Amino acid sequence: MRGKFIAPDLPLLALVVVLTGTRLVAAQGIAGSGSTFAFPIMQRWAEAYRQASGAPVTYQPIGSGAGTVEVQSDLVDFAISDAPLVDAQLLREGLAQFPLVIGAIVPVVNLDGISPGMLHLTGTVLAEIYMGRIKSWRDPAILGLNPGIDLPDRPIVAIYRSDSSGTTYNWTDYLSKVSAEWFAAVGSGLTVRWPIGFGGKGNGGVAEKVAHAKGAIGYVEYSYAIRAKLPHALVRNRAGLYVVPAERSFRSAVAATDWTSEPDFHVLLSDAAASDAYPIMATSFALMRAHPRDPGQTQRTLRFFRWALTEGRAMASDLRYLPLPSELVEQLEAYWAVNWSRE
Repeated sequence: MRGKFIAPDLPLLALVVVLTGTRLVAAQGIAGSGSTFAFPIMQRWAEAYRQASGAPVTYQPIGSGAGTVEVQSDLVDFAISDAPLVDAQLLREGLAQFPLVIGAIVPVVNLDGISPGMLHLTGTVLAEIYMGRIKSWRDPAILGLNPGIDLPDRPIVAIYRSDSSGTTYNWTDYLSKVSAEWFAAVGSGLTVRWPIGFGGKGNGGVAEKVAHAKGAIGYVEYSYAIRAKLPHALVRNRAGLYVVPAERSFRSAVAATDWTSEPDFHVLLSDAAASDAYPIMATSFALMRAHPRDPGQTQRTLRFFRWALTEGRAMASDLRYLPLPSELVEQLEAYWAVNWSRE
């Protein structure tokens, strides 16, 4: 059932980490873990912030689900998840959440002669592929969307995330919105019971498996597709158009979003109605303890996020993410003041 929560060779941040008691902390710095979707921008932000402030930030890309467990267990200062928690779970776990950055999920393929954006697919066809009903690249449903393209008579190899994944959460949320059959048979979540296919760990693991299997298809955050030089397919949006993943189509997808409509910013962005919107968008959220043991450490963590959301905006754009709208950043300041008053 559907519910609200329940790169290749991307290096880990080479920063000093020490274990103090049961808590993983960066020496004189900040520690976080979670989403691989957000890892490229977290890596860039962490290094730039160290250079600007001298404070190290460590971030381990272990997946949204595993990161959520670590912040729940007070092992890190923050987690990043692409699957927002509902109010009841935040209250139960003593957590608060807020958005950090927005990105796109693209289907990537390993097909000879196919360049980025050349292949056209729909959400319904993607659901049929991942349910095992469309088995060949020359299936009439695919050929009908791609007249004039010489697709190989090759079996489709479906690749999915094997770990607890916010990318999977948003991918399956999209498939649940566009396919009633997918919604009924599989649904959405950090993990689902995949009818077919093979698993890869993290966005990088999916990209790597697609790159090594002819006929493969997978889903990754857009910057992983670029870094791995994997061609991505264009997905028809709700208006019936094939729009390229780019800042303009990302902005269209979130333009009408009311971030205050749900407490703690619980908003999903897939299948937007705007005619020029890219259809499969996701938000990475920070999770932090609502009642921290060390309020000073919380303020140091918030200083990093405040810097990232202002000074780090251009870095997000460079990596093909969409920075948060400036008015939303102002709302975050109010949210932080309510949850964690400055000392």
